Amino acid sequence: MTFKRSYFFWFAAALVVALSLMVWLRRGLAVDMTQVTQGPMVQSVVTNGRIGSVARTEVMSQSTARIEHVLVREGDTVQASQVLAQLHDDEASANLQAARAAVAEAQARLRQLASVQLPVAEQQLAQARAAAVLAEQELARTQELLKQGFVSPARLDEAQRQAQSARAAELAASAQTQGSQAGGAEVAAAQARLAQALANATAAATRLDNLSLRAPAAATVIQRAVDPGDTAQPGKVLLTLVSGTETRIETSVDEKNLQFIRLGQRARASADAYPDQPFDATLTTIAPAVDALRGTVDLKLRVDPAPVFLRPDMTVSVEIITAQVANALMLGSDALRRDANGQTYVLVARDGRAQRANVKLGLQGVGTTQIVSGVAAGEQVILPTTSAAEGERVRAKHADQPRGNAPMVPGLTQ
Repeated sequence: MTFKRSYFFWFAAALVVALSLMVWLRRGLAVDMTQVTQGPMVQSVVTNGRIGSVARTEVMSQSTARIEHVLVREGDTVQASQVLAQLHDDEASANLQAARAAVAEAQARLRQLASVQLPVAEQQLAQARAAAVLAEQELARTQELLKQGFVSPARLDEAQRQAQSARAAELAASAQTQGSQAGGAEVAAAQARLAQALANATAAATRLDNLSLRAPAAATVIQRAVDPGDTAQPGKVLLTLVSGTETRIETSVDEKNLQFIRLGQRARASADAYPDQPFDATLTTIAPAVDALRGTVDLKLRVDPAPVFLRPDMTVSVEIITAQVANALMLGSDALRRDANGQTYVLVARDGRAQRANVKLGLQGVGTTQIVSGVAAGEQVILPTTSAAEGERVRAKHADQPRGNAPMVPGLTQ
């Protein structure tokens, strides 16, 4: 009887062990899993940039001079042609006065030619012509008297000399008159002197005006680098202005993201100083070349309308929406595998066993990938962190959180 009890005890123990082993074996290998989810997915390129303006102007002097007055401060709004700073201009003012005096002198010379010298020359020409006529008449009488023997040959020589002098005086008076008339040599010389004086006056006025530094267009002063008493020098920036009604974002992305970028794409931006007040922007410019040193592509986005809190050179974060699917299957990118042929697949836990499923991919995100085909929503996918083989019995070690749109990482796609 004791033997039978002992036999039954050991038999029961062995049965329990066998059943426990069977249950343990049926549980399978404990693996890490993640779930296929379904919902809206957005693919975007995220980067950082700065607020720029349509026109950025650096105001500089063209000459070396002492700064007398600076009439604006940082933040001031100025109008086109408004004087921003005044340089020392005593010498330039004196040069302009001298140039204007030379213009007045040249103009007076022209008036003198027209109102005084020309009438005098015309009177002198008339007198010379009359004298020439008389001299010719006297020469004719002398020649007749010489034939009759009333005068000597010397008297004829004198009459000829006087006639020649009269003709020369007539020619000189005629030349003087022609020179004083419109188109004449003296008038042309006087007009040339006037033109030269006017050019000198214009140059002097320009030099004087250049000492009054003006705004080229309506703008806002964002930087003032000088004060009265400083010396302005060519090439030294005195003031920096930004102008234009358009506000834009200047940024760049890694060249690997160029395949996702298209003109006209919408973007969502937020200033680092105001993270809770995002605003919209539109991609308007893609640089035609890649920066070889940085491996990036420069972009410009238009902000319209621009929030009132934006300032030039303000740092902003930008998310450019490159694609979106309203109802996408999504899976964590770390669950994807590739075989030797480059085929993308996953191991799915089906009926307690690991089964291979080839998948077709869609949008790529940060930590998340769209699955076009191959798995269904809700299925559990085995992560490569555990070495489960195809066909092996498996069980979940601990379920991973479903993968949705992961947090943005600057410079990468989501």
